[in-house]
Amino acid sequence: MGIFGSMDISASGLTAQRLRLDVISNNIANINTTRTGQLTEGGNQIPYQRQVVVFKARGTESSFAETLNQALQGRSVSTTALLQGQTTLGTTGNGVEVQAIAEDTLPFRLEYNPDSPDAAQTTEDGIPAGYVRMPNVNIVTEMVDMISASRAYEANVTALNASKAMMTKALEIGKG
Repeated sequence: MGIFGSMDISASGLTAQRLRLDVISNNIANINTTRTGQLTEGGNQIPYQRQVVVFKARGTESSFAETLNQALQGRSVSTTALLQGQTTLGTTGNGVEVQAIAEDTLPFRLEYNPDSPDAAQTTEDGIPAGYVRMPNVNIVTEMVDMISASRAYEANVTALNASKAMMTKALEIGKG
């Protein structure tokens, strides 16, 4: 890993968590959206479907398990060898990337509102008359996810600042 590797890893985490926050915000904004333009087989409107972000590790040359196995077998190396790039142990963990934005498979909520234009007039698609299909978005789940994403974002900012401080100190040592 080069001198900017830790900053690159933190930056990938910042980007991923920002996208996660955007998707959560979109879910909250659409919590009452009963029409998306998509139709069921019966011709009824499909409500908004909650979205979730799926992360994956960004292309690593060796996995954590491989690194751990090497260390347990006594093949660990010195810090000097790591710094000189003489081993692949330093390549574990190259950040995170978004694999997909997937739709949540939880069923839609049913809400009794016979005055709504989206209410079922007769029992159709398994929905009793007078009920409206509502998005599968739960505000409590979204708020918990938002707090989690905010904390992860803050942790990446802290790691980025620590890397920056270490590089600054290294430059000061080089001057003296």
